[in-house]
Amino acid sequence: MTHLAIQPLGVLVQKFFLQRLQREQCVSPCTVRAYRDSFRLLLDFAHRRLHKPPSKIDLDDLDSPLVLDFLNHLEQERHNTARSRNARLAAIHAFMEYVCFEEPSAMALAQSVLAIPMKRFEQPLVGFVSREQMQAILNAPDLGAWTGQRDQVMLATLYNTGARVSELISMRVCDLTLSPSAWVRIHGKGRKERAVPLWPRTAKALRYWLRQYPRAPDGPLFPGRGGRTMTRVSVADRLRLAVQGASKQFPELARRRVSPHVIRHTVAMHMLQSGVDITVIALWLGHESPITTHRYIEADLQMKERALRALSPPLQGPLRYQPGDSLLKFLQAL
Repeated sequence: MTHLAIQPLGVLVQKFFLQRLQREQCVSPCTVRAYRDSFRLLLDFAHRRLHKPPSKIDLDDLDSPLVLDFLNHLEQERHNTARSRNARLAAIHAFMEYVCFEEPSAMALAQSVLAIPMKRFEQPLVGFVSREQMQAILNAPDLGAWTGQRDQVMLATLYNTGARVSELISMRVCDLTLSPSAWVRIHGKGRKERAVPLWPRTAKALRYWLRQYPRAPDGPLFPGRGGRTMTRVSVADRLRLAVQGASKQFPELARRRVSPHVIRHTVAMHMLQSGVDITVIALWLGHESPITTHRYIEADLQMKERALRALSPPLQGPLRYQPGDSLLKFLQAL
């Protein structure tokens, strides 16, 4: 009985990206780019490890020992975080799941790679700024310059919507509705759209902005120089300048890294502290899983617990169980 040869790795990778991801799953361009970068790093590592050009690498070469070495390389030599390491592994897992269906004869190899677990890591406490600090950041841009006017309304919209930076720069004029009620359509992750209401102050600033600088409906709502779409880096740079200006009023801001994602955390925490239901916050931010939104509750509880401990009598600690057996002491010390 003859056995069909396994398709070359290059063919499988191309079919995975063109057929599986783009045609069958219709993933977003951001996902395609993220998976592409993961495979470029993996193939480059395999090329240097195996002394083979990428076009000559076989599927059998991508076994679990090589993938584990690649993940260690990411952390130890490229100094990637566990989160970045897990993102690369997710791309490899998705490919190996495709291999299981496309090449059943390679299932054993694929399953061994799929058995590599994601690395657990400590979730840092959600960072955000206070309402007063946020207002100082919004007031910081120089309104005497065109870029300052854009920055102020852009940062106000970022704070209002809690949008991801990719969602902010993809906003078009046609995504904005200012009457009878003001809201903006946000093109979120995974091709998911959501409508976020605009506060009256934000809507007023946007009306003035569009009257002063009108543009075509399909043009970017917050353009860069020359009318082109701003980049992530340019948005982060403009926010950094605003934070520098606000640090004159709040010097502690000069010692913090306030990114666009911190502003996203900020609106979520401010809404939570104002009594907004967690499910509404999840819809507002476009969270796919309620677990993501629950982080804000945990962060708020931790801050309340710290405040409570600060008010506790300093000489009276809580009673704790004292193990009286060596085995219990060992278990207690773990």
